[in-house]
Order: sequence, then C-alpha cells, then structure tokens
Amino acid sequence: MTTIVAISGSRRDGSTTRAALGVVLDAAAAAGADTELLDLGGVDLPLYHPDEDEQGDSEALTRRVREADGVIAGSPVYRGSYSSTFKNFHDFCGSEEYEHTAVGLLVTAGGGSYGGALEHLRSTFRNVHAWVVPHEVGIRGASRAIDQDGRLRDDDLRERTETLGRMVVEHAERLPD
Repeated sequence: MTTIVAISGSRRDGSTTRAALGVVLDAAAAAGADTELLDLGGVDLPLYHPDEDEQGDSEALTRRVREADGVIAGSPVYRGSYSSTFKNFHDFCGSEEYEHTAVGLLVTAGGGSYGGALEHLRSTFRNVHAWVVPHEVGIRGASRAIDQDGRLRDDDLRERTETLGRMVVEHAERLPD
C-alpha cells in the first residue's frame, strides 16, 4: 500500500495548516493510501546541530519520512517564507529521506501572500532530490478560509486541496521503490 505522510510545520493550537493537511490526507486515504500526520508542534526536536547525529525525536521522524512513498509538506507563512519549525525539521532530512519520494506543498497565509513560501519549499525539496508534484496549494486568509471545525469554507479551495492529496498518491505510485 502507498504510504503518505503529512508534515505540519505549525506550532499553533487550532492550526489552519494542520486542518488543511487533514483535508489533503483524507483525499489521499480516499485514493487508497495509508496516511499519517507528523505534527512538529508536538514532538521533541531541538535545533539541528550538524555535529550530532540524533537529537530528540529526529531519528524516528526522519525514518517515517524515509519509509513514506509520498510526503505533504505543510507550513504557515512567516515573513514571506516557511516556518522555522519546518526549517528545523527539514535540516534533519536529506536526499536519503526524499529519494524516490513524491512531495506535495501546502502553505497557509494569514494575509494574502504565499508565493515566496511555496517557492522556498519547492527549491529546498528539489535540492534533496524530492519529486515535487506540479500541483501546489496556497491558502490566503487562512483563518477566514477554514472554519473552527477544520473545514474549508470555499468549494474551489476544498477541491484544489483534495486534488493535492490525490496527485501525491498518483505520483508516489509511479516512482520506483
């Protein structure tokens, strides 16, 4: 079975990023994948230190990513880029984790600008040899776009977000093991 792991780079309670990733994972599960959410806000992950091999939960988290067929990277937009929480986790990962892995990108913005965050994620994932799928999701005004139950209010946005889940499954199934 195809395994899809979503990584939430938000530390916020009631995170819109986590809620949107739930929509993506539901669509991936409906497409036949086994799914899991890695919530970086709830793990022990100290700041990356290149002279230390394992820190906190880093080994278990990177193993889950390495074993996945597909990954959905989700982050809030902070200062025009992705979160420091996601960046810290991403520093623990390299091409071993992402080789032959389909990666989908999702960002949530409090305001209207999210293009820089998607661009930064795309380039860093390509740098570690991930297969970034062409469909990406950016959500403007995320606190207004997602209700308190974690549902997307707009049908078009919901469809685009669900499409991301299906596309990552589809691409993951095409890549070699």
